[in-house]
Amino acid sequence: MRALIQRVTHAAVTVEGVQTGAIKQGLLVLLGVTESDTEEEALLLADKLCKLRIFSDENDKTNCSVNDIGGGLLIVSQFTLCADCRKGTRPSFSHAGNPEEANRLYEYFMALCRERVPQVEHGEFGAHMHIQLENDGPFTIWLDTDDLKRPRNH
Repeated sequence: MRALIQRVTHAAVTVEGVQTGAIKQGLLVLLGVTESDTEEEALLLADKLCKLRIFSDENDKTNCSVNDIGGGLLIVSQFTLCADCRKGTRPSFSHAGNPEEANRLYEYFMALCRERVPQVEHGEFGAHMHIQLENDGPFTIWLDTDDLKRPRNH
């Protein structure tokens, strides 16, 4: 499972001109589900995301989580994060999860996040979406559960 996380002052997603989710300060999470992902990856990623200390404290140190600042999550499915661009110039999406299972894991991931963060908004799985955001920093982080499972080399 892969997530591109952006710290935002606000973000919103619309589908066919209708807003499906919006947050003020918090995290915009673009989520890609790969063919090998399971509930284990969703749990690992939800735990890491909701505890990630990337908001400033009173001393301007990145020491606070999204909960610490009373922020929200806007979670948007994005299978293109599973692109393989190693060969040629057209990305391959053969490692993206099949839509039915990917949607189930997307919904499961959001349910896990709702257990951890009071405000969780979302896009519409499989839809063409428009996202508006103001990146705060900018502060953007890439999380991949394959990387999170590897031992850290010092």
